[in-house]
Amino acid sequence: MKNIRRFKLFLKPKSALYWGFVTGIIGSLASVTTTYFLGKAVDLLIGQGAVNFSALKIILWRLALLIICTSLTQYLTQYFANKMAYESVHALRTKAITHLDLLPVKFFDTHSHGDLVSRFTNDMDNISVAITAIFTQLFQGVAMIVLGLIFMLSLSPALTLTLLATTPLIFLVNFLVAKHSQKTFFAQQEMLGQLASIADEGITGQKIIKAFQQENVRQNLFDTTNQKLYQTGQQAQFASSLTNPAARFVDHLAYVAIAFVAAWFYFQHPNAMSIGILSSFTIYAGQFSKPIIELSGLMTQLQTAKVGLDRSFMILDATPEIVTSTAHFPEIIGQIEFSHVDFSYEKNQTLITDLNLKVQPGQKVAIVGKTGAGKSTLINLLLRFYEVDAGQILIDNQPITEFSRTSLREYFGLVLQETWLMNASIADNLRFGNPEATQDQLEDACRQARIDHFIKTLPNGYQTILGKDFSISNGQRQLLTIARTILKNPPLLILDEATSNVDTLTEKQIQKSFNTMMEGKTSFVIAHRLATIQNADLIVVMDAGTIVESGTHQELLTKKGVYYQLYHAQFA
Repeated sequence: MKNIRRFKLFLKPKSALYWGFVTGIIGSLASVTTTYFLGKAVDLLIGQGAVNFSALKIILWRLALLIICTSLTQYLTQYFANKMAYESVHALRTKAITHLDLLPVKFFDTHSHGDLVSRFTNDMDNISVAITAIFTQLFQGVAMIVLGLIFMLSLSPALTLTLLATTPLIFLVNFLVAKHSQKTFFAQQEMLGQLASIADEGITGQKIIKAFQQENVRQNLFDTTNQKLYQTGQQAQFASSLTNPAARFVDHLAYVAIAFVAAWFYFQHPNAMSIGILSSFTIYAGQFSKPIIELSGLMTQLQTAKVGLDRSFMILDATPEIVTSTAHFPEIIGQIEFSHVDFSYEKNQTLITDLNLKVQPGQKVAIVGKTGAGKSTLINLLLRFYEVDAGQILIDNQPITEFSRTSLREYFGLVLQETWLMNASIADNLRFGNPEATQDQLEDACRQARIDHFIKTLPNGYQTILGKDFSISNGQRQLLTIARTILKNPPLLILDEATSNVDTLTEKQIQKSFNTMMEGKTSFVIAHRLATIQNADLIVVMDAGTIVESGTHQELLTKKGVYYQLYHAQFA
């Protein structure tokens, strides 16, 4: 219930709530009035040859107008319910995606991307469907229950009390079934998230799956998870589907009780109740219980939406990055120092211990080492994707925690081994780091990255939509990310296996562009191909989270230590 109360803040627009209730009340009033006149019409059918047609004609015209009014208000009520549903979920989705941007990188490292996507699609769509159903019933149902109760009391208090005696049983049935099935609905949505994650992995990794002939393995994994989803969903649906028939059974018992009481009352007081009154009351009884019955019929949707709401709020409840400062970094000279830095991704599993490294402005620093040595971790700490456990990192003798992460990161250019491009035009992707760049600057950056000629051979050139108009290779994608960084022209550079997806000849050509781009800039280069970093000002060799060697290429070869072994392992 806590999350349901929290969701009230997202209900909008308030005008839709107001007008929905107004149209619901008008529609309910027209509906119960229709029932009243139906009873009057029945009483005018006295017998063969004894029908008051003149009075019946007036009632039929009234009934026609009331039915038109009921239909129109039902349409408007549905419209306002839909408007509230979509705008409310739009507000929740916007809030969630905005909060997602505030979360630390660790959150995305520990949560399946497919499951997160499922929360923004399946879960929030379920919320929208449930809101439409709930508010349609709420707008019309509350007024129908109140007005129906008033009319029933005016017709027969005894029959009204008979109906009210059975109503709590319907609520009790709904509560017991909902309480029993809630856990299975949560498990169902969790399993749906897992299935989305498996599908996402299978689609993005098709080449690897086919290359290793793992189609059957992936298919079996999907089938197993899908079967679990089927079983869990079946349990949830079965438990929830008991609500509506059980509620209808109780409602039908109420009809039987009303028939007995009405028959007894009629025989005791024949003149106190007409056939028309009994007809109207029977219809009122149906109208009174209809909103409750229909709500129980929506139990599956409601419980699915409740789980979706809980899963959506899990995103909003995730702890964002702690803002240590909003101060903006001044102009950067480029001196960087790691001072007694300790770090661990998991408690009691220390990765970096007492790391010390000082880089002078304009130096090109290469970081090498075995896989898992902590090379990329240094970059994560430098960009504050993760925070150090102890010690500090300084830029120009100023701790980076004294300034905002945004102002820190705007000074860095980043090229990763894993390329990321948007499903947008090539020009938009290039301008991602420099929105104000001109077309000439775009083309110049692409020439330096050796990708300009290829782009101009495309039918739409720089306006080609990636992922729609054209599909490019991994190497070409990486050249675009390199051009994007060149276009940004930042004072600090990080190249993490930046040329891993390009051929050797192109790599040598790009290396010249990199050398030009890195002139006068502090640069960090993570590379496994040692031939690309021989001209670095400082080579840092890491092992098990510590710096075991540092120096120039020739100095490290002379030491005949770890770097010497790595180098000769590649060039032996």
